[in-house]
Amino acid sequence: MEEAPRKRRLLDGVRERREKHLERSRIVRVVVAIFGFLVVLAGLAMLVLPGPGLLVIAIGLAILALEFVWAERLLERTVDKMEEAADTVKRSSRKQRALGAALLALAAGGLVAAAVLWDLPLLPV
Repeated sequence: MEEAPRKRRLLDGVRERREKHLERSRIVRVVVAIFGFLVVLAGLAMLVLPGPGLLVIAIGLAILALEFVWAERLLERTVDKMEEAADTVKRSSRKQRALGAALLALAAGGLVAAAVLWDLPLLPV
């Protein structure tokens, strides 16, 4: 299995970076922690909004793991969930993938139609 060594390398890399990070000034460490929390919040929002929610959460947890051991444990569980999701997608049938793509296209079309009907800007101006 290639996933276990890859996950282990990721977590070992986080631990190595943590050692260097803890030598930084308190101000830098606080800024990094705040940024990590913001990235995790963005990932949580992406769980219900379009976007790669689990991936962004994992990135935010990796940033927070530089400062907090609890974030490293959550990162490990998040990576496990991401691997489970990837396995589920790999096991899905062609019909299921096509249905998923059709639903995404339908949702995107609905957003565009709503923007046109209610005169909402599609892009910030």
